Amino acid sequence: MKKKIKKSIFLILPIFLGVFLVWYSLSKLEPLDIEAIKTSFKTANYWWVLVSLLLGILSHLSRAYRWQFLLEPLGYKPKLANSIMSVLIAYLLNLFIPRSGEFARAASVKKYEDIPFEKAFGTIVAERVADAIILLGIIGVAFFFQAELISSYIFKEETSNYSLYTKIVIFIVFPIVGFFSYNYLKKSKNVFIVKLITFVNGLIDGAKSIFTMQKKWKFIAHTAFIWGMYILMFYAVTFALPETTNLSFAAIIVGFVVGSLSMALTNGGLGTYPLLVAGALVLYKIDFNAALAFGWIMWTAQTLMVILFGSLSLILIPIYNKYQKK
Repeated sequence: MKKKIKKSIFLILPIFLGVFLVWYSLSKLEPLDIEAIKTSFKTANYWWVLVSLLLGILSHLSRAYRWQFLLEPLGYKPKLANSIMSVLIAYLLNLFIPRSGEFARAASVKKYEDIPFEKAFGTIVAERVADAIILLGIIGVAFFFQAELISSYIFKEETSNYSLYTKIVIFIVFPIVGFFSYNYLKKSKNVFIVKLITFVNGLIDGAKSIFTMQKKWKFIAHTAFIWGMYILMFYAVTFALPETTNLSFAAIIVGFVVGSLSMALTNGGLGTYPLLVAGALVLYKIDFNAALAFGWIMWTAQTLMVILFGSLSLILIPIYNKYQKK
């Protein structure tokens, strides 16, 4: 009974939080703010949004193709069309039930390509490890560019020396402390710490396994391409609004990281993505209303793309495989 309650909470809480944040963010807006956001939506250059969506499609195609490099050593080579549709279905289902997409993706290739579920799921986990490593690297870059802002909050004034000290702390002191803490905490019996160490070990083992793959460089190249497309998706939409057209590289990276992390808080970033991205862009002196409009345009475009192509894949995958058998 307790497990069922926990599962229900796990499923309902992110949706509830997302809906609450949508309501909360809108309730705080004055009529003039709402009008300003409406104007931004009406006057936005949606050609740049379309460019963003095309970049997103390329990232999904690359992700499906990259999957082949993990399945081939196991003796399986699924049809690329099935891989693509399975990936798109996974994105769609993740909008409604967190993490369900990974299971659906493995189930799809089991059904249509006769690949054992546990093997397919294992490759998906390996993919996630590679993606987590890249995201951690991008977060590191974001912290590098945020050093001046962090310094201004800590030291209450803006100086290049304080910014330098902050970078030294983040990129030299923290890693050294983290290394010694990791070795010390490995001996701990605390349940939370054991889970944390297990997660870190998983990342380390995953990183090692990537470099022992037969087609490791192709896998790494596609991983870099996927995340490059993600960043370019974000960057392309900045040209849709005049207020965000001249955003610095630092603002783009920080906004992208905040947006990526927000996806884990609620289903597909519902409510969290526009609000947190707006909060990040405001740090770079972007008007809040314009920043919020940017966040909503970006999130809406991505979500509609996932719903459209994910739904089409859900409909087409059985039809495609039915005709393949004839």
